[in-house]
Amino acid sequence: MSRMTPFSSPLLLGFDAMEKTLERIAKNGDGYPPYNIERLGGSDGCLERLRITLAVAGFAESDLDISIEENQLTVRGKQVDEGDREFLHRGIAARQFQRMFVLADGMRVTGAALKNGLLAIDLDRPEPERLVRKINIAVTE
Repeated sequence: MSRMTPFSSPLLLGFDAMEKTLERIAKNGDGYPPYNIERLGGSDGCLERLRITLAVAGFAESDLDISIEENQLTVRGKQVDEGDREFLHRGIAARQFQRMFVLADGMRVTGAALKNGLLAIDLDRPEPERLVRKINIAVTE
């Protein structure tokens, strides 16, 4: 028996990528590092401005990598474990992480900053151009 999905309706054509994105989001269950997403006031012709803030205490700028592939923002962190230290108690793990965010069409990253253990990534979505296309109807006999 085949699996029914919300996008299996014959009226929803071309939503395969969205269905795959939703499945990928559902699999992203690890809660590390914690993050906030906040809406900032829109200005300068921007429809929307957002800021993603990740708690990355203990990570240096060189330990972090931010990349965008198609509409997916990926933040990776990898710390090098110094082997010459002897811990009596280790509560702060040197662990690596990968956190992914799916961006809506038109969203763009405008900058990133690391301050006080918080990585802030700013995004915006400029006002889209309104395009109207006339579709000609071919007459056949």
